[in-house]
Amino acid sequence: MSKSKTSGYKGPYQKRKEGELRSIFRYKCGLTNTIQDVLRQRPGWVEVKDDGEWDFNWCDVGWLRENYDHSYMEEHVRICHFRNHYELTRKNLMVKNLKRYRKSLERESGRLEAAKCDFFPRTFELPSEYHLFVEEFKRSPGSTWIMKPVARSQGKGIFLFRKLKDIMDWKKRTTLYSSNITQSLKSISNLLANELEPLVSKADQDGTRSEEQRDETQVESYVAQRYIENPYLISGRKFDLRVYVLVTSYIPLKAWLYRDGFARFSSTRFSLNSIDDHYVHLTNVAVQKTAPDYDPEKGCKWEIQKLRRYLTAKHGSDTIESLFKEIDNIFVRSLQSVQKVIINDKHCFELYGYDILLDQDLKPWLIEVNASPSLTASSQEDYEMKCRLLEDTLHIVDMEGRLTGREKRVGGFDLMWNDGPVYRDDVNLETLGLSCFPANTHLGCINDRDKQLRHILKPFPGQKKT
Repeated sequence: MSKSKTSGYKGPYQKRKEGELRSIFRYKCGLTNTIQDVLRQRPGWVEVKDDGEWDFNWCDVGWLRENYDHSYMEEHVRICHFRNHYELTRKNLMVKNLKRYRKSLERESGRLEAAKCDFFPRTFELPSEYHLFVEEFKRSPGSTWIMKPVARSQGKGIFLFRKLKDIMDWKKRTTLYSSNITQSLKSISNLLANELEPLVSKADQDGTRSEEQRDETQVESYVAQRYIENPYLISGRKFDLRVYVLVTSYIPLKAWLYRDGFARFSSTRFSLNSIDDHYVHLTNVAVQKTAPDYDPEKGCKWEIQKLRRYLTAKHGSDTIESLFKEIDNIFVRSLQSVQKVIINDKHCFELYGYDILLDQDLKPWLIEVNASPSLTASSQEDYEMKCRLLEDTLHIVDMEGRLTGREKRVGGFDLMWNDGPVYRDDVNLETLGLSCFPANTHLGCINDRDKQLRHILKPFPGQKKT
């Protein structure tokens, strides 16, 4: 499958009889990190370059934006993003959809049900909601706020502030920048229209213009968000959780939760006296690895199993079981908030990276959702975890037809939602209250995936079962 082409098999890829499994799969991969290693090691998978036809594409979101609408996909083809994934993964749209979903819940089911969506901080989009933000800001003088560009990652462009003057200076810079850009573009357009347009068109077509370069011709939107001033600390340091959720369908909603993940720690002890110090307040690995005292051997991560054991030992199993149920609620409610706006396509799946912050009362907060969670490893342990994650993602996408479709667990993934909550096999449904959330989740629990995969997977096409 390639741009404006049919993904039909040719030569050795001849069309098979109905029910006959394919033995060769052509993949295209726009990344050069862990996913490339996993795809290369998968039996029967071969990489195609440039405009070669493909059956599976692990692309970046830039490629998707440029090519998706011009592509024809045959029945078996799969691609790693939904067309408008940004409804959940752009910070401003995520909050917009969550607010709308909360209002609909309150209207249809009452305030108690709507309160289950109170897991994201007070947030405003700037500059469009600037005046609403100022009203809220004045209601809580002295509070700390955090500014984030809506479409950037790895901690870029983020800053904390407590004074309205800081945000007013930013607003002036943004307005001036926007005005200068507009005037410059008009001048360029008038003077060089005939010479510039072919170059711009070519850059857009061949993908040489980056997303950031395209955004330079637009006013960059930010979100202003109430900063969580009382984060849960371990050894005096702030951390957040990176958790992986795989969605294979939005209509009906089908979502899987991975057992592994990690906590990302700051390298500097937490203090509200130094709001300009990113090493204190931002847990992104891209930020922390530039710290003067960063140790690449130790890194700044804990396996989520280690974190769960630590919290359980300190607070008791019942408290932490309740905490992880609240985290499950965040996953399901956030996906439901975009279920009606995401363009569902049977060819698409999405591996989301959720960022969750705990406060000192053990309340989980949704910070953001990533459509392209980093697959670059920061250590050997991190590399092995991400390899397992990606292998199990490919198992669920199941290009080879090795599953029955009735599985509630595949490797490290547990089926969390399948057009309704999914319960563990050992749960007596009669004893469950109506308010219970899906029980078939094991975040931070033992991941004995190898044994489980040997039990459920058929051999790869052309292989004998051992």
